[in-house]
Amino acid sequence: MTLIASRRMMIAGAAAASAGLFAPAIFRPARAQGLAPTPTMRGGANNYRPGAPIVDRIGSGGFRMTGTVRRAGDGAPIEGARIQIWAHTTEGYESDPESHGATLTDATGAFLMDMPQIVPTFGQPHGHLAYDAEFAGGGFKTVFLRPVMSSARDTRLEAHFVLAEA
Repeated sequence: MTLIASRRMMIAGAAAASAGLFAPAIFRPARAQGLAPTPTMRGGANNYRPGAPIVDRIGSGGFRMTGTVRRAGDGAPIEGARIQIWAHTTEGYESDPESHGATLTDATGAFLMDMPQIVPTFGQPHGHLAYDAEFAGGGFKTVFLRPVMSSARDTRLEAHFVLAEA
């Protein structure tokens, strides 16, 4: 009986091991891989105004632009990263100086900007964000983002940066 039990355990063990090889990725443990840098999005730099001031909010607020900034490779949060934000809103065009403002990330790499409601322009409600190396003072490459909202009624938009070292 010991021989039969040992054979059954061996077969069951082999089946379990091979199931791990062929299981969908969702059931396998994650492997550590380097975090790829975020590429600049087409149209992200439209109406960019270099050196917009750091502000508590843009206009009267009511809409939230949030996100994170991380380092490519290890994904470590970047504290103090300067993120510039601008958009076409209920209070102004994206080319208007008062529609632009910058904020700094906290210790977790997160940022938040309160601004007026974004409205569609060119058929899409979207925002613009930039990490501009020239004004950020960091050792990372410049990245421009242009995230599109799923609906013009959304009251928040999220964007995440993964920065490559310069």
